[in-house]
Amino acid sequence: MSQAPHSHESADVAARVERRWAIVVIGLMCLLIAMVIFTGLHWAMMPPSRVETVDPLSLHISGEFVESNLGTATESDGSVTVRIVAQQYSFTPQCILVPANTPVTFRATSADVVHGFLITHTNINSMLEPGDISTFRTTFEQPDDHLMPCHEFCGVGHEGMWAHVKVIDHDAYTRMAANTRRLSCVQ
Repeated sequence: MSQAPHSHESADVAARVERRWAIVVIGLMCLLIAMVIFTGLHWAMMPPSRVETVDPLSLHISGEFVESNLGTATESDGSVTVRIVAQQYSFTPQCILVPANTPVTFRATSADVVHGFLITHTNINSMLEPGDISTFRTTFEQPDDHLMPCHEFCGVGHEGMWAHVKVIDHDAYTRMAANTRRLSCVQ
């Protein structure tokens, strides 16, 4: 039994189309592999530009993260900086007071192991690694209470590691900040 001439032509067309798609797929794979190699080599030569480090063994003794420097502070430009230390199984300070409608910069580090840093109902979600200072910026639109749990397993007491971020009215914050250098929820 012989095949019709048009079915042989159809098989040739299908084979050509399949070859072209195979070439396109192989080309895309080669492009993706080249991008991975280039990015890996480029980042190896050019590490992230804003890496700040601190000695996790002595951060409580001197420098930016001594206990008297932790918590919320108003900067000269009106913005707010919050300094936090995570350690098994707590954040210091445990309750953070910030004003609404004001730029807030969180500067955080870990004293011991990797911890998660998450503020609910915001876009802040990262990890705190010992020796690295992590910086996050946000503005809270309205007064509210936000939980700040550790979301990276850090040991047997991990489930109890959380803090609060209490956002208050800007005027109330300004009145409270006039009397003290560092604010806490227990004024």
